[in-house]
Amino acid sequence: MGEKLTHFDDKGRAIMVDVGNKHTTERVAVACGEVLMQSSTLSRILNCNMGKGDVLNVARVAGIMAAKKTPDLIPLCHPLLINSVQVEFTPDHERSRILIEATVKVAGQTGVEMEALTAVTVAGLTIYDMCKAVDRTMLLGNVRLMRKSGGRSGDFVRTNGECS
Repeated sequence: MGEKLTHFDDKGRAIMVDVGNKHTTERVAVACGEVLMQSSTLSRILNCNMGKGDVLNVARVAGIMAAKKTPDLIPLCHPLLINSVQVEFTPDHERSRILIEATVKVAGQTGVEMEALTAVTVAGLTIYDMCKAVDRTMLLGNVRLMRKSGGRSGDFVRTNGECS
């Protein structure tokens, strides 16, 4: 792993990477995560029986907003004109959890991995926030990049499959 870290100069100081000379290409990133909960909590979410409203629709909007605000949250991230953000939820009754998948697209000079990861994380935090009154045992985790395409570094696909 002798690769140079891009967010540091030769003196070890943090820098924002200069992407001005990079070609504009279509870039896509997909990230996943999960919120584990009590089975009764999952049922209440799916039946829209939570006191704060439709949990998954609110979490979807929160994830989209978070992707757009990533440069305000993560130091050294570039502000991007994002083309698309999709946040999807898959309930898993067997393991009493909700899987979260975010797909972010841009035509730009840098990737959208951080935007996808931020969307998943904030969507999960929103689920937690809206349900914590009935289930403080919830766990948000397993947030990871599943795949990305575009850019000089090429494509990445996680070898252990899809969000599951």
